[in-house]
Amino acid sequence: MVLWGQVLGALLVILVGYLCLPGLLRRRKPQEPPLDKGSMPWLGHAIAFRKNMFEFLKGMRAKHGDIFTVQLGGQYFTFVMDPLSFGPIIKDTQRTLDFVQYAQELVRKVFGYQPTEGDHQMVHSASSKHLMGDGLEDLNKVMLNSLSLIMLGPKGWSLDASFWHEDGLFQFCYNTLFKAGYLSLFGYTKNVAQDLLQAEELFMKFRRFDLLFPRFVYSLLSPREWLEVGQLQRLFHKTLSVEHNLEKDGVSGWLCYMLQFLREQGVAPAMQAKFNFMMLWASQGNTGPTSFWALLFLLKHPEALQAVRKEATEVLGEARLEATQFFTFKLSALQHTPVLNSVMEETLRLAASPTLLRAIQKDYILKMANGQEYLLRQGDKVALFPYLSVHMDPDIHPKPTTFKYDRFLNPNGSRKMHFYKEGKKIHHYNMPWGSGVSICPGRFFALSEIKLFILIMITYFDLELMDSDTPVPPMDPQRWGFGTLQPRHDVRFRYRLKCME
Repeated sequence: MVLWGQVLGALLVILVGYLCLPGLLRRRKPQEPPLDKGSMPWLGHAIAFRKNMFEFLKGMRAKHGDIFTVQLGGQYFTFVMDPLSFGPIIKDTQRTLDFVQYAQELVRKVFGYQPTEGDHQMVHSASSKHLMGDGLEDLNKVMLNSLSLIMLGPKGWSLDASFWHEDGLFQFCYNTLFKAGYLSLFGYTKNVAQDLLQAEELFMKFRRFDLLFPRFVYSLLSPREWLEVGQLQRLFHKTLSVEHNLEKDGVSGWLCYMLQFLREQGVAPAMQAKFNFMMLWASQGNTGPTSFWALLFLLKHPEALQAVRKEATEVLGEARLEATQFFTFKLSALQHTPVLNSVMEETLRLAASPTLLRAIQKDYILKMANGQEYLLRQGDKVALFPYLSVHMDPDIHPKPTTFKYDRFLNPNGSRKMHFYKEGKKIHHYNMPWGSGVSICPGRFFALSEIKLFILIMITYFDLELMDSDTPVPPMDPQRWGFGTLQPRHDVRFRYRLKCME
């Protein structure tokens, strides 16, 4: 017994030494950025970073300047905080800074999906074909029908819809957009009522997975939560299986294109189900939360709501319901809403906080905008956090924490695209979708979903906050770096279908 204790003790010492020794030995080389390993071996600054990424990086920038390297859980990340220096990292024509490697590691861990060669290009090709241009128009029609079905009910408009309904704004937006997006992309069976029920149940499971997601990525779940995540993964794999896909009509061309590619690559059906789960999360994890912030900002700023409603009336006409009891909507109007477009850009500036990561394949010299050159070490990762370095920069966006619905409009009503930092024009003035090779391939469909939903809400419904003085809720610090932020708590509102002749 004593011998086994000694052996286990020795193994523990070896393990700790293996994990901590590289960090203890690491020193800043000439020309490298400032190095801050933190006080804890191996962990470094991981705890502070995961507790509140925004505040941590703000403190590091104040301490070290526009570029610094920090240790986070045995890995080294170099953060570049000067947006005028983003260009070489985003473009990287030599492909020294690799996005695909990090993305593949993440999807293996979170979704259990084993990527195949060409996956990244395949997703972008499918999105270009089916989530833009004519493909997007077709999908918008399906989305409009899905929203009509969900918001008016399977039997269409009823007198009950004209009475006030109370709900949490975040819950309402997330629930509605998730179900409409899921049905539009993954199709319907012949039993529409059962489809709606299943979509509702799936949302509840999706929401639970989404709440666990940030800590899952950082491996901070309790044993019970690890078991729960595994159960949720298996449920989604079963629900989104290839067999279930065959039972449905109207599966989107986007999804069919990608699954056909996987079949041709010899990917097993079980792995295709994991791919479907990954695509469900990628397509529906941010649209609901973004629509929440957009509607909340409009309700908190009456002048903005009035401007968007005026524009909606001009491009859509007066609200009315068809005899078929579906929303009447000229989908071409989505291309003629500069005010709403500005509202969306401003909402995303305030609420979207992606992290852009690249794995450094070999030693790389980064030349900053001020002419200073830094050596980035092979094996490290370089990271951009535009929310802090761009979206909240008062030089680029005066009063950055304030919602200004026309911030992205010129006086003549055209889109404003000229922003400056230190007197220099800046190309990356708003980065909610990422940029370069990691830019969101489904951004056009996501934006259309949200705009369609908002236009329906402000055109066909009366809506108001239960308490007009309720403050905008704070952001949940666990969501920093994971797409659209979520509120710490919901906001109550009420809505009713407008009386229509």
